[in-house]
Amino acid sequence: MTLEISDADAIIRRANDQRVILKPDSRPERIRLTFEAPMSSDNAKIHPLFAVPDAAESEARSAEAAPTSVCPHCFGTGMEVVPGKGARRCRCRTENQAKKLFEAARIPRRYAECSLQNYYPAQGNGSQLRAFNYAFRLVREYPAVDRGLLFMGPVGVGKTHLAVAIIRGLIEKGVPCLFYDFGTLLKEIQDSYNPVSQTSELRILAPVYQAEVLVLDELGASKPTDWVRDTMMQVIGTRYNERKLTIITTNYMDARRNPVEETLEDRIGVRLRSRLYEMCKTVVIEGEDYRRRFDVQQ
Repeated sequence: MTLEISDADAIIRRANDQRVILKPDSRPERIRLTFEAPMSSDNAKIHPLFAVPDAAESEARSAEAAPTSVCPHCFGTGMEVVPGKGARRCRCRTENQAKKLFEAARIPRRYAECSLQNYYPAQGNGSQLRAFNYAFRLVREYPAVDRGLLFMGPVGVGKTHLAVAIIRGLIEKGVPCLFYDFGTLLKEIQDSYNPVSQTSELRILAPVYQAEVLVLDELGASKPTDWVRDTMMQVIGTRYNERKLTIITTNYMDARRNPVEETLEDRIGVRLRSRLYEMCKTVVIEGEDYRRRFDVQQ
């Protein structure tokens, strides 16, 4: 007698009563069983069958039971012993923390690889070399730093690169940082006013207020309406009062180079520019737009 049975319990119940011969079937989800009349106890001994877990399930359970790898430096304690000196936070914890801090910093993918190590001042450009030295010194001396940096100059001279490089250097020291393009910040605040928005202005601004180190990119790029100036004053004024370190980049200079050119003070207002003098060291960067080289290379 031959039956096709897909239920495992039914297979076991039937198999325990009769001798079973398993035959392969083209359909893997079913088993073809051939039942033969049971033999007498003198001629054969019937062994009961039991359900056996699938191979994949068995491997998964074995993996769960296997011990996890332990750091060879701290053996899972989080503290690494330095011979002759003492103990320190283990390098495994430091690497994980740096990765989390970097992800939380909101650095755009375009600048994710920017660092002090791959910033190359143009040959003979003293302003770019001076800006690099200021950035390097800030990272080296932090937290013994009272003022941030205001990188000021035309497009394509490396202002954002240096600002992100500072963040990377500080994150490697375990310092929480945050990057925001100022236009993006304004847009997120405006979107929070939408009745269907799932966020609020305070929820967006709280990390900006509280960040230990904040980079504000492209300050003054947005059209200076009363609302924009009030928002700039709210953000920078709060960090000014709390003495929070802030790194700022802008394309607007303090000196007017021609009669129609706007200054940074024209874009952000007298009160805010006054606070920035105290908050940040002004670093002017000169040079040609390095992005133009991509067209030349083609």
